[in-house]
Amino acid sequence: MAEAGGPPEPVVIPPQADFPVDWAHPDEQKIPWQHDRMHYPEAMPTLEGEFWSHFMHGMHLGMQHYGMPLQAACKPFNCWQYLGIFPSVPPEQMPEIGKKSDEAMMKTVHRLQQRWEEEWLPEIKAQIDRWDAFDLTAASPADLRAHFNEMWAESQRVFGIHFEIVFPVYIALSLFDDLHQDLFSDEGAFESHRLLQGFDNKTLEVDRGLWALSREARASADVRATIEARAAGEVVGALTESADGRTFLKKLDAFLGQHGKRGALWGICHTSWVEDASPVIRNLKDFISQEGDPLTEMHQRAAERDEALATVRAQLSGYPANVSNEFEALLQAASAAVVLTEDHGYWIDFQATYRVRRVVMELGRRLAAAGTIDTVEDIFFLTTTEITEAVGATATPDHKSLVSERRREFDHFKGIKPPHFIGTDYGPPPPGLLSRAFGKFFGTPPPPSDAADTLTGHAGSPGKVQGTARIIRSLDESGKLKQGDILVAETTAPPWTPLFATAAAIVTDTGGILSHCAVVAREYRIPAVVGTGVATSRITDGQRIEVDGDAGTVRIVS
Repeated sequence: MAEAGGPPEPVVIPPQADFPVDWAHPDEQKIPWQHDRMHYPEAMPTLEGEFWSHFMHGMHLGMQHYGMPLQAACKPFNCWQYLGIFPSVPPEQMPEIGKKSDEAMMKTVHRLQQRWEEEWLPEIKAQIDRWDAFDLTAASPADLRAHFNEMWAESQRVFGIHFEIVFPVYIALSLFDDLHQDLFSDEGAFESHRLLQGFDNKTLEVDRGLWALSREARASADVRATIEARAAGEVVGALTESADGRTFLKKLDAFLGQHGKRGALWGICHTSWVEDASPVIRNLKDFISQEGDPLTEMHQRAAERDEALATVRAQLSGYPANVSNEFEALLQAASAAVVLTEDHGYWIDFQATYRVRRVVMELGRRLAAAGTIDTVEDIFFLTTTEITEAVGATATPDHKSLVSERRREFDHFKGIKPPHFIGTDYGPPPPGLLSRAFGKFFGTPPPPSDAADTLTGHAGSPGKVQGTARIIRSLDESGKLKQGDILVAETTAPPWTPLFATAAAIVTDTGGILSHCAVVAREYRIPAVVGTGVATSRITDGQRIEVDGDAGTVRIVS
């Protein structure tokens, strides 16, 4: 029995009947495994699961970097990815080590921009340049195998940088919000975020590039007619048939060359824009009919930010100097952090990850040509060990039956809703800078609704609007979203951001007020309710719904 006032007794979570778990080691069952629907909304083939375990080991490295009394593990169970965060030291040492870790973290919180410009970004770009210098198509099997092994090892450092960044980034945003609430508690949940709006970032830069392409398309009657009349997958071929079309394709290729190294979601198994431009074409279909100027709108938001900040500083003039100094220090940190929430993802989650996918696809082509697998995409049902052993092997292995077996397992489990938790439940995490920040990023369980027609979530972006709900489960379905519709999704990733210019509001199953969806919705000035948990299952496509971004509620109107 737990001591009075102490942590609750650990509880082993009973397995879900249709989701049996075979623990590779007894200690695995002692870990509080959680399915993170925000980042892993889909079942994963074998290699994708291994990649995510590799990527999320960067969280463990980030915890070590800041001396946290925690460790992290990531592993696929039944083709669904699970993350476990648990203590790395005895309970009695947690408070002291946690305090030292918070102090180390705060040093970076106040140096975010400097570390990004002088350390992190140069290292990331240098690594990408080294990978790009390798000639994939001309490489011998032995050289390609060696390059893949080296890239897999080198990418671990890049993914470690990812978490060196995100830990202090979300702590900075959380602390600034907490201080603002303490000082001005009667001004509403979004007032602190108004002071962080209107800053440029890589996600908005990509969206402006798409918008500029849509203006180019509007300038030619032929190009506009082709984009509007043809299916997205047919547009590129049709544009080659006219002079204006070929000119436009050169501009599209330039955009894709710069920003097209991203897929529908995070990971390596999703086709990138530079490989298939259909998602970009679907965005252009929407943008062509729209008016406005994203750059002017961003400048307007920045002007509003400056005006709001002047008001706050006038209010702070009556406070002691140490209070205003703390406010200014956290404002500076949060201003850098709100940009890095998007920029780190652009360079690591997409640019760097694309380089891994590019090598994997070359390996897939070679294994398919050798007869080891049937299609290039079959490589995602092999492990890294199986891949490297097969490339250039003296006797060509036949992995077709192995791929078929794993496909059957994947097809079976992707139709099963995975349990949110498996392993052992230790109760809520101990309080601390990171746990509070993560609560605002991932969201906490929303309060239950008293009304049968109302869903509750978290206030993500202010405003109230009614519209037609469109359930979008992948970017392949984005064509059904029309101007004024409400986007309802399990999660949104940065490549979904152009849809925010079309949608009247956003509703998600996952996330909190600091999630990607909420941050970007505020920049687009559309209401958002995030972290409902059940929106995509409770709302029916085509229903009329009302989104109240201030209250964090969604009402089914009809």
